[in-house]
Amino acid sequence: MQKVGIPTEIKPFEKRVALTPDACEKLTSKGVEVHVQSGAGMGAGFEDDSYKAAGCVLQPTAVDLYKNAELIVKVKEPLEGDLAHLNSKHLLFCYLHLASSPALVEALLEKKIKSVAFETVVEDGKTPLLAPMSAIAGRLATQIATWHLHAQRGGNGTLLGGIHGKPTGHVLVVGAGVAGTEAARLAYGMGAQVTVVDINAQRLETLKQEMPKLHTDTSNDDTLLQYAQTADVLVGAVYVVGKKAPTVVKQQHVTAMAKGSIVVDISIDQGGCVATSKPCSHDKPVYEVEGVLHSAITNLPAAAPKTASEILSQSILPYVENLAQNNWITTLTQAINTEDGQLKVEL
Repeated sequence: MQKVGIPTEIKPFEKRVALTPDACEKLTSKGVEVHVQSGAGMGAGFEDDSYKAAGCVLQPTAVDLYKNAELIVKVKEPLEGDLAHLNSKHLLFCYLHLASSPALVEALLEKKIKSVAFETVVEDGKTPLLAPMSAIAGRLATQIATWHLHAQRGGNGTLLGGIHGKPTGHVLVVGAGVAGTEAARLAYGMGAQVTVVDINAQRLETLKQEMPKLHTDTSNDDTLLQYAQTADVLVGAVYVVGKKAPTVVKQQHVTAMAKGSIVVDISIDQGGCVATSKPCSHDKPVYEVEGVLHSAITNLPAAAPKTASEILSQSILPYVENLAQNNWITTLTQAINTEDGQLKVEL
């Protein structure tokens, strides 16, 4: 039986926690020893006392946490401060996004840390541990775009849903996966004109049935250029499991957009799918390229830590149980990213 450890996230503005007290209680009730760093759940609204009541052992510092635990369950990829405590005795289970972080790959291999990434857990062709955060990121992307379209924030002053018969804003969503779908749903519900482009015709048809007024098209350079010219918002939501996101939205597409429009790149954790994207933070969420606003926050769901933590915890719990009990089901074996100093996935 592996001793589970839940450290406090140290990525700037990251307030999520991997496991809630309720999830921890389910583990401890089955005999799993769970260690939680003091304050780990505070940002998401979960007090230390709740973890203690769930049967967890509270550890005052990260040093104590990593010393006493073997299976490290966290949200975001380990930073230098985390890596200082990790060693070859640990099994790491979290979002890793190695395709966009060669330095992290090198560190994990050098320390011979065995790691399993949330985003490479695949069940029946789907990514059950990525999907919940993708859904939240999709909705937040539309919210961010709406906020920054305000003239006072450098936007073009468009009210996406329009009012009293006045023209609505145009939202172009590139990628019809979980994140793109949720971005489109929220924009559509607000009354905006929404266009979704993808290379999967069946997925587009499914969305069209759900949202009859939705406009869909095949994603290619020509269609992107056509729709970018009238888009107030472009949401980049392209994802390839475990690999760097392809640069689908090129410089020419961004240049074609009107001044004061905004690009939100949800794919930034995997390197970004927009040529002009660069990582942003919650305190500096927007920058400008040729008059077009850009936002590419690498831990976007951290803006809704309570909701995100609850749904993430619920999603990963069955896998944590298996790992804690050394039950290496095929799904988890295939999601191993690093082991014994070797990279186990193609980036």
